[in-house]
Amino acid sequence: MDPSNRSSPSAPPAAPAISRFPVPDLAAMPDDVRARIQEVQDKAGFVPNVFLVLAHRPDEFRAFFAYHDALMLKEGGLTKGEREMIVVATSAANQCHYCVIAHGAILRIYEKRPLIADQVAVNYRKADLTARQRAMLDFALKVALRSAEIEDADFARLRDHGFADEDAWDIAAIAAFFAMSNRLANTTGMRPNDEFYLMGRLPRKPPA
Repeated sequence: MDPSNRSSPSAPPAAPAISRFPVPDLAAMPDDVRARIQEVQDKAGFVPNVFLVLAHRPDEFRAFFAYHDALMLKEGGLTKGEREMIVVATSAANQCHYCVIAHGAILRIYEKRPLIADQVAVNYRKADLTARQRAMLDFALKVALRSAEIEDADFARLRDHGFADEDAWDIAAIAAFFAMSNRLANTTGMRPNDEFYLMGRLPRKPPA
């Protein structure tokens, strides 16, 4: 056998880049940015790549997560699961790989339903949702894709399903914020963490 034809052991493939832009080392980040990332790691067991990618610009990191928290962690007429439904449905419409995968995982966990994120991402109109939730997503998709067409009748339909006008603002703000996030994620080439893919898909086994 010709030694030149022997296949040599290949090195393991390099880990895929999580961004097209430089990702700073944790030690080089400002103290408050590093503390926020450490808090998330302690809670989740890993660092979602969005935190590392946006740390490239600390001022924008702070503004992004302040607005994110104001929209997604507030009390109001929408549940945390419904807020994540808006993110998944509009991010799918905007073809944002990162947000569909990451927020799909969060949606599954909040709703304790392993199929819901896939259903919402592919076609929310056929998902196992209430009529109220479908109306919510109809409005969110209109904000994400055809905001110039929004009219008073859209608000009236939401009211018919029990949403207050402040809820309509929340729906619109979440859709609008994540439309920005989707475009930034696509531009940076933000890669979802592998951990997200399996989160919430199988029920946790009770302790022995």
